[in-house]
Amino acid sequence: MIVEVCLLSCALYYSGLKFFGLEDDPEQKKKTGKLPAKGLKAPPVTSPAIEPAAENQEPLQYLPAITENKPNNVQVNKYLAVTSVSLVLTSIGTLFYPPLILFGVAGLAYPLTGIVKRAYNGLVHEKKVKMEVMGSILFPGMVLSGFYFTSSFAFWMYYLSVKLLIKIEDDTRQNLIGIFGDQPRFVWVVKGGVEIEMPFDSLKIGDIVAVQSGGTIPVDGIITGGIASIDQHVLTGESQPLEKGEGDQVFALTTVLAGSIRIRVEKSGQETVVSNIVDMLNKTVDFKSTMQSKGEMISDFSVIPTLALSAAAFAVSGLEGSFAALNSYVGGDVRLFIPLSTLNFLKLASRKGILIKDGRALELLAKADAVVFDKTGTLTLDQPHVSKIYSCNGCNEMDVLYFAASAEKRQSHPIAKAIMEKAEECQLPLATDIDDTSYEMGYGIRVTITGSQIHVGSQRFMETEGIAIPPAMQEIIQNSHNSGHSLVLISKDNLAIGTIELQATVRPEIKDIIKQLKKRGKSLYIITGDHDKPAQMLAKELGIEHCFSEVFPEQKAMIIERLQDEGRIVCYIGDGINDSIAMKKAQVSISLRGASSVATDTANILFMDGTLNNLDKIFELAKEFKINTSNALMLAIAPGIINIASVFLLHTGIYFALGLYYITLPIGIANSFLPLIGDDKSNKKSRDKKTVKTPLRTTIRRPG
Repeated sequence: MIVEVCLLSCALYYSGLKFFGLEDDPEQKKKTGKLPAKGLKAPPVTSPAIEPAAENQEPLQYLPAITENKPNNVQVNKYLAVTSVSLVLTSIGTLFYPPLILFGVAGLAYPLTGIVKRAYNGLVHEKKVKMEVMGSILFPGMVLSGFYFTSSFAFWMYYLSVKLLIKIEDDTRQNLIGIFGDQPRFVWVVKGGVEIEMPFDSLKIGDIVAVQSGGTIPVDGIITGGIASIDQHVLTGESQPLEKGEGDQVFALTTVLAGSIRIRVEKSGQETVVSNIVDMLNKTVDFKSTMQSKGEMISDFSVIPTLALSAAAFAVSGLEGSFAALNSYVGGDVRLFIPLSTLNFLKLASRKGILIKDGRALELLAKADAVVFDKTGTLTLDQPHVSKIYSCNGCNEMDVLYFAASAEKRQSHPIAKAIMEKAEECQLPLATDIDDTSYEMGYGIRVTITGSQIHVGSQRFMETEGIAIPPAMQEIIQNSHNSGHSLVLISKDNLAIGTIELQATVRPEIKDIIKQLKKRGKSLYIITGDHDKPAQMLAKELGIEHCFSEVFPEQKAMIIERLQDEGRIVCYIGDGINDSIAMKKAQVSISLRGASSVATDTANILFMDGTLNNLDKIFELAKEFKINTSNALMLAIAPGIINIASVFLLHTGIYFALGLYYITLPIGIANSFLPLIGDDKSNKKSRDKKTVKTPLRTTIRRPG
């Protein structure tokens, strides 16, 4: 009979391995991580709560939120198979054939051994009483006291829940990175005027890639031909598609909605913007929040009091009450709930075109009470606008604008673009017969229009060219300089005919943003190196109460430090190299995509659409993150406290303790997913990426 029972146990164990697909897979041991998307390589995926066991290291055990490290998926699979067999044996033994109980209980020794070793290492080597001590007492005690079925059921239920939790956390992490979609395996490359289908991995810098309507752009590059409507929502959060044509830049994993284009490859694979974002997100998710650290401290501190209360419960509710109190694990689940919340908030931010590069930024932003703006490029756009046109020596304002715009129409600098926009606004036809163009870098341009020599440029350029500046124009120059505005002078045949005044263009969204920040009770500041008068005028126009002007970069950092000394939590928003010192000094820093590389590298948060439209949204996300993690901490602590109170007041037992834990566990997980519930469905990707498996052959597609 004993032999038959042994054979039955072995058969059940093998069946469990087969049923759960848990045989040791040689390839599984070689895996170090997952690719978040085809063609985008990421570092090995680890979790804030899941650390891979080192080679030859003892497997780490994990009871309901009682250790700092959970077992990896392979270990959980083995434990789940063993505890499944043990549960079957103890169930049959309890109901029909008692000798089977012995074999069922014996199977529990396998997952229990690691718990005992961890408890021993904590006590002897780390001099700490860890939660494994509670598990080491609880489970052997239940078995020795005759709770055979309960012990098997508790072990099985636990490892089943851990299996599901690991899957949820892994899926959430992969979904965060997978928000950017998959790279295509094949692309169409133009060679000799013919489009040839080639493997994505064979792309080289300088190749010309063809993308048709409905296709995904596989690379970062410049359009060399065609025009298309492109959806960049996955990258920037913009809801409206952009019209792009020859000379415009495009990015990998954005989609051509209509039209067709050819793109010269500048970056592909791991070098693309999206790949860099994926790498940043992998680093961002591996941080421990303050709330999580607080929960872990409470969890560790609660071990000795729980052991004492368990001993006291024996006198009140007996042995079962003692075991029930021991099964409290106060605060332990914070190691699961808060990392899940963080992952989901990062995913929500990414959907809105907000890249959070430092996981602590959301926490600190919720505390920030001072918002400091750089002026140029942040509150204002890089490109100015024409505010006034002055004329003299027999010319009118339209004559001045005509000659200036005609001379500058082939230039691409911001001042030229501002003059061209003004000419288009006035529907002014420009000269076509332009000859002998000469551009003096940093000074101005000299052209010949219909036989007349035209100079457009700075005061120094005019003086260098020997052109006299009338007293009235000199007064205008002085007034504009005092106001911090720019001037472009225009002359015809060496005679000054007028000047164009340009002012900084305030971002169209900034006034609404300022109102929203004031409603949140934030103190607002401008720090700029510009002249005092225009800076103060802008501060007054926007309703910003504090303004520091004519400030050098190192002085910006000193102002930030002074605000911090006053007890302020500072969020600095800038876009230039001169902002980098202040950005590092501030608790939180924000920059815009398209800003200087130093600013975007330094910033904790990056707005991918290049505007400040998401500034109020990120403050709202930070507020929700604080509430969500506070709730997660409460949900991790409350069940344990309720369980202990119930033991003493209501004389509840082990089944109540287990039931309470497994009821509150999904509630805590649901809280972690709240940021995604109710999110706008239109922001989710609606296109299914198709992976086409084709034989290794060359396909030719002829245009047309």
